[in-house]
Formats: sequence, C-alpha cells, structure tokens
Amino acid sequence: MTKQARSVVGPLEVFALDNQLDDEERAIRHTVRRFCDERVRPSIAAWFEDAAVPVAELSRELGSLGVLGMHLAGYGCAGTSATAYGLACLELEAADSALRSLVSVQGSLAMFAIHRFGSEKHRQEWLPRMAAGEAIGCFGLTEADFGSDPGGMRTQARQDGSDWVLNGTKMWITNGSVAEVAVVWARTEQGIRGFVIPTSTPGFSAPEIKHKLSLRASVTSELVLDDVRLPATALLPGAEGLSGPLACLSEARFGIVFGALGAARDCLETTLAYAQERQIFGKPLTAYQLTQQKLADMTLELGKGMLLALHLGRLKDAGEIRNEQVSLGKLNNVREALAIARECRTILAANGVTLEYPAMRHANNLESVLTYEGTSEVHQLIIGQALTGQSAFR
Repeated sequence: MTKQARSVVGPLEVFALDNQLDDEERAIRHTVRRFCDERVRPSIAAWFEDAAVPVAELSRELGSLGVLGMHLAGYGCAGTSATAYGLACLELEAADSALRSLVSVQGSLAMFAIHRFGSEKHRQEWLPRMAAGEAIGCFGLTEADFGSDPGGMRTQARQDGSDWVLNGTKMWITNGSVAEVAVVWARTEQGIRGFVIPTSTPGFSAPEIKHKLSLRASVTSELVLDDVRLPATALLPGAEGLSGPLACLSEARFGIVFGALGAARDCLETTLAYAQERQIFGKPLTAYQLTQQKLADMTLELGKGMLLALHLGRLKDAGEIRNEQVSLGKLNNVREALAIARECRTILAANGVTLEYPAMRHANNLESVLTYEGTSEVHQLIIGQALTGQSAFR
C-alpha cells in the first residue's frame, strides 16, 4: 500500500480557534491582516534596518482602516469589541511590534486617557482627529528613574494663578517626536494629575532616542518640559492619583496580550515553511523528530496563549476583567512569544539572524515588549498580591 500524505494545518488551526470568533471579528482580523500584507510587510525589514518609518503616513492609513481607538465609542471611533481590538493588535504585531505600539499608544493610552478622563472639550478637540490619524498622540508617564515605580515621578506641575507650569522629563515615549498632542502625568500639591499638552507649546521638546537595537521601526523619544505653561483647561478633570495612568496601562497591556502572539505566529509560520523546504541529509528538515518536537511545543504554547487571550477578551467585553487577569495574559504571552521567536531562530539557523526572515527582528522587539507596560516581575507581583493579599512592591 502506498502511504498517503496527510493534510498540513497551520499552528492555530490545530486548535480550531476560528470557532470562537464571530463574523465581525473574523472580518476585522482579515482586513488588518490584508493591510499588513500589502502595506507593511514589503517595507518593514528596511524600516527596521534604517530605523526610519513613515509614521505620519501610516497613521493616516491606520485611521482610514479604523483601528485607531477602535474599541472606544463615539468621536469618530468604531466602538468595536475588546476582542476585535485584540485580534487587530495580533495582526499588527505579526507584521512588527512597532506597528502595534503605534496603534496601542495612540488608542489605548493617549486616546483612552482623553476619552475616559478628559473634558468634553478635550474629547471634541482631539479624539476625531486622532481616530482619523490626522493627529498623533503620545503618553508621558515613564521617567528615567521611575518606570516600574511611576508614583516616584519627579515631573512637577505647579499652579501660577489660573495656569499650570510643568517642569520635568519623561523617557522612552513612543511617538513623542512626531506627536501633536501629549498626555503627561505630573506631581502636584494635590497628587498626581494628567495634562493634555499640544506639543507646539513653548518649553515642550521631544528629542528622539537613537541607537536602539529593538523597536527600530518605532519612534521613541524623551519628553522635556521646561516651564511649559498651560491653561487650567489642560488638566484632565476625571483622573486623580495613580489610578488614572494605571487604568490606561491596563488598556495597553490588554492589546499586548494578543499582540505578542502575532509576533510568535509570524515566526512559527515562517519557520514551518522554511523547514519544509530545507533539505538536510537528503530529506526535509521537518521530517526529523527533534524539529517536530520543537514545532509541536511551540504550537502548543502559541495555542494556549491564544485561548487565554480570547478568554480575557470575553471577560473584558463582559466588563468583568480584573487587573491581575490582564497581568496573567501579558506575563505569559510575551514570555512565550519571546521563547518561540528564539526557538524559531535555531531552526532557521544562520538565516535566522538576517532580515530576510522575521525571527530575530521579532525577538529583538519582544525584548522591549517584555519590559514595557510592566516588567515580568511587576506582573508576577500583581498576581502574587491577588493570590496572597500581600503587597510585595515595597
């Protein structure tokens, strides 16, 4: 009898995960994937190598696509489900983490802060333009010495008559050098407050950070505030204390739960295709047991991460998600995505260190994703606090 070849299935097809999505979610996923295939993939290696990306142009195109602030309602935003937004993040990060970062910072940090905590004047002035990609936003929380401990920030805002005057610096700010508006958090006599700052305001500057080995297709900047004078109306009225910026971070972390899996999927699919064609000792690399073991283990972790992401998406859509649950997703999925990217590189061998294949590029990017929006240690402590009732942060 002749041996019949078995049909080949993709890594996520093994889990039959499409059965967990509705028609709108599948349509959004398809639309974003097609945009990435046609617009981003042909250029992303060059953007990464040259550390140059047409952010303003891409922002307008992403606005036309409807993904900027897509999970927010009104003011030109699409008002999709959180799960649909997560799937969009997955497809964006499958192209490159920088693209998902652009969308995440715009929608889940800057736009979310204005939408949730801003005045109606803030919303009317900024959100429609930001949703269309006509105005780029950034989010200034992190400082050079205060990443995991934002409550220790040194940036100060003092009242001078009816005005506010801000002084300080923020570090590692995505979109900072190309933003038209910045949401900046500062210490006041009443506690930490947020401010909406047009970047054309005198005293505001955003020098770009150079010489990065990760997220090279993303604009990363320092924000410098030197006696930046703002009217009283610049204050975000709905946010007092750290709860405001932390709520924004939780939104961004949710997108990463899905997004990191996109990078892992791209690595795994590329590696599968390569290994099926690569001949070694007279047969395809995929025909060897050790290779199949690696592929099976990576597929298992990718699928488990996707099941977790979808579960968290449904919880968020139901309004039932908790911060420690977002931490579970961010901790697990970024950690496993980075492990998958590294393992794929071993199968690709020397080819894996070139930009002809995405594994090393994704691995470099995921090194940043692993630590931004909360390091692994921060998320472990958030989970630990939920389990024990004891805070180990101090």
